[in-house]
Amino acid sequence: MRVIIINRTNLTAVAVIVAALFFIVLNAFLTREYLAQASGSYKDDIPIYSVETDEKKCAITFDCAWGASDIPDILDILDRYKAKATFFIVGVWAEKYPDMVRMMAERGHETASHGYSHLHMASIPEDKIAEEISRCADVLEKLTNRKVGLFRPPYGEYNARVVKTAERLGYHTIQWDVDSLDWKKEMTRENIFNRVVNRTGKGSIILFHNDTIHTRDVLPDILEALTESGFDFVTVSDLLIKEPFRIRYDGRQIPAGQE
Repeated sequence: MRVIIINRTNLTAVAVIVAALFFIVLNAFLTREYLAQASGSYKDDIPIYSVETDEKKCAITFDCAWGASDIPDILDILDRYKAKATFFIVGVWAEKYPDMVRMMAERGHETASHGYSHLHMASIPEDKIAEEISRCADVLEKLTNRKVGLFRPPYGEYNARVVKTAERLGYHTIQWDVDSLDWKKEMTRENIFNRVVNRTGKGSIILFHNDTIHTRDVLPDILEALTESGFDFVTVSDLLIKEPFRIRYDGRQIPAGQE
């Protein structure tokens, strides 16, 4: 039987090797994390543009900042296709059209903050950002008796300060990955239809506006086509991942443990 004698020198060498291996592994992990951050694979200061899901579902959203005459028709169309939508509402609009806001909530749709005054959020101080988000939410909550948990910056304009302020106040900041461009006068019904239907995927958040030339008229065709493709239409809150999550560089909300 061979007897191995380990002296102090050998122990020191072993300790050095173990320590070296530990730091190699640690450095590899930290390097991976650094590269992930540096490459922008996930972020914590951008909005959610879409949601990772295996289910064929998407969220229809409307920004409400102008008139309101088409809201009853839009709600009827959504009912026809058993679609639940999220309405991002400007506070002054809600105060001007309180019955429309109540109607949205009564028919099972979600209302969310679009700022009180439709300001350029990235250009105002943090305290004003907070005031705009919260004041609008307060108006909506009084009209619907429902908690508001989502915010969409007007014009789609934001910076890290806007997102972080909304998060501090308890709101998810929501953008979109499918833009109908329905507010542009040069867009035709066919243009809007093709943009939305061809770009919608699992977990998409689709942007519409009310009080436009074509939205009310093209919406049934879009919902019909997406329904035939197997899509279900849910509110943004129902689409979102509830457990811990990360936001990928492209705004895709993914489970925290997913690479």
